[in-house]
Amino acid sequence: MKTIAPEDADEAQEQDFKPLSAQEAAQWRSRHPPVSLWSLVAGQALVGGLVALLIWLVSGNAQAGWSALYGAFAVVAPGALLARGISRPSDGGAASAVMARFFGWELAKILVSVALLLAAPRLVPDLSWLALLLGMVITMKAYWVALWVRPGVRATN
Repeated sequence: MKTIAPEDADEAQEQDFKPLSAQEAAQWRSRHPPVSLWSLVAGQALVGGLVALLIWLVSGNAQAGWSALYGAFAVVAPGALLARGISRPSDGGAASAVMARFFGWELAKILVSVALLLAAPRLVPDLSWLALLLGMVITMKAYWVALWVRPGVRATN
């Protein structure tokens, strides 16, 4: 019998796929505990506060610190909204309904972020856009660190 070679890498990978047994799946879950959305939001808030303090101390300008803190807030508040929205208990439902719910809350998160940025010049006196952007970007990327340092990430078996 002639064996047909896979046409691409995805097909080759699909042929090598072996489902986990219930015991293997339980072991994998014990080595990779789920990450709490709230711990990620709290980590971002902590990083945002530290960035604002650092910018204030380095620049000697309290308004730059407040601008950076507002930038962090423009990331953390919508992130908390998303976490609250998708962590609420649901009736189960189809996968498409779950995804629609996620995308709905993600859209709400984006709209709140944009609204906070548009309101920034009116809410923060003597706004420093550079400090605000630094606070936003660093806070936004903080979840990568939180995911990397969580327990079980570097464990190998």
